[in-house]
Amino acid sequence: MAASVLMLQKCPLSLPSTTSLYHSRNYETKTRARARPICLSIVNAQSDVKKEDIVIIGAGIAGLATAVSLQRLGIRSHVLEQTETLRTEGTSLTLFKNGWKALDAIGVGSNLRSQFLEIQGMVIKSEDGRELRSFNFKDEDESQEVRAIERRVLLEALANQLPSDAISFSSKLSYIERSDKGETLLKLKDDTQMSAKIVIACDGIRSPVAKWMGFPEPRYVGHFAFRGLGFYPDGHPFEPKVNYTYGRGVRAVYVPVSPTKVYWSILYNSPSPGPKITDPSLLRQITTELVGNWSTELLNIIKSTPDDRIVRTPLVDRWLWPGISPPASTGKVVLVGDAWHPMTPNLGQGACCALEDAVVLAKKLAQAIKFGTISIEDAFMSYGRERWPRIFPLAVRANLVGAFLQSENPLVCSIRNNIVVPKLVRVGPMLEHTNFEFESLY
Repeated sequence: MAASVLMLQKCPLSLPSTTSLYHSRNYETKTRARARPICLSIVNAQSDVKKEDIVIIGAGIAGLATAVSLQRLGIRSHVLEQTETLRTEGTSLTLFKNGWKALDAIGVGSNLRSQFLEIQGMVIKSEDGRELRSFNFKDEDESQEVRAIERRVLLEALANQLPSDAISFSSKLSYIERSDKGETLLKLKDDTQMSAKIVIACDGIRSPVAKWMGFPEPRYVGHFAFRGLGFYPDGHPFEPKVNYTYGRGVRAVYVPVSPTKVYWSILYNSPSPGPKITDPSLLRQITTELVGNWSTELLNIIKSTPDDRIVRTPLVDRWLWPGISPPASTGKVVLVGDAWHPMTPNLGQGACCALEDAVVLAKKLAQAIKFGTISIEDAFMSYGRERWPRIFPLAVRANLVGAFLQSENPLVCSIRNNIVVPKLVRVGPMLEHTNFEFESLY
C-alpha cells in the first residue's frame, strides 16, 4: 500500500566552525547569503522503491575511486551512471605524485604504472621555438612521480575492482528529495525510485546534486581546450617530457603517454564557449590553424590523432568562498570531485584532488559505519573541513596561473617569456602542492 511521506526539497545548509577562515562569518550571515524558500511536497513512497545503504552518483574518476576505496574498507556501495557504458570517450590526464599515492592507497597504482611512461621533466618554449626553460622533476624532488594516463584505462582499472553488479548504467538522476526519516529519495529518468541512507554525488561539473544543495553553476574562465591523443602504431620518437609552447592568448602542450600514444592540448582564448563542436574534421582544422606556424612536431601529433580522440571543452571552475559557498555536505548527502570543486587544468590537479577526496571520504565514512565513533553527518562535515583548505587555494591558483599564461597583452607575454619563466620559476615551489600523504586502505 502506498504511504505518503513528507519530503524536504531544500533546507538551509551549515557546517560547524573549525577554522577561522572557512567560517569567518557567523551562521546568520551565511544563512542570509544562501537563503532560499523552503518548499515542502508530498511524495508517494511506493512499495517498489529500491532500498540502498550507499548510492554513489556518477561512474567517473571520483565515483569509481570512492566506490573502490569504500570496498577496500569493507563497505558496499551502489554506483549510478547515466550513460550506457563507462565514459571512456576522453583522452588523457596527467597524474602527479599525490595522484599516484592515492591510487596506491586504493590498490590499483602498481597495475597502472606498468602501462604508462614516467615523465622525466618539462621543456617550455615560445611560439617561435626558443627554449625558455627546461628541468627534470627529480632534480628538485626525488620522490616526484609524473605520468600521463589514458582516462579509459584508469576508469576500467577502477571498475574492474568492483563486483559486476555494483554499477547500474543508463541510470540518470531526475530529481533528489530528502525524507523526514533521514533518507534520500532518488528518482531516475526511467521512473525508477531509490531510497538511500547515504548519497555521495560524484556527478561532475554540472552536478544536479550540487545545484540542489545551493551551489552556483561553474564559471567559464575565458578559454577552452582542444584535446587529443595521437597514435603511433610503430612507436613515437618523443622523449618522456612535458613539452609546453606559450603564445599570445594560445598555448599548447604535448606529452608521451605510452610508447605508442602522445597526449596533446591547445588552450585558446574566447569571450564565450560558443556552440558545441563535435565534427572531427572541423576540430582538427581549427586546432591546426591555431598552431599552424608552431612546431612541426605538434602538427604531426595532431595529424596522427584518430577522429574519435579529438575533443573541445570549455574550461570552468568554482571557488569555494569562505562563509558564502555552501559546505560539501548536507545531512547524509555529500559532494566529491568536480561536483564540488571543478578547477582548471593549469596545475594538473583536478583528477589528483578527486582521488584524494575519495580516499579521505572513505576513511571518514568508515569511522562512522564500521566503528561508530562519529555520526555519518559528522563524518561528512569532517571531510569538508579537512578538504576545503586544500581545494580552495588550488582552484584559485590554477585560475590565476591560467589567466597569466593565456594573456594576449604583448608586455605581459614579454615579461612571462623573458623574466618569469626563465629566471623566477622554481621547480620545488611549483610542485609543492603535490605533497600529500596517504595511508593504505587495506
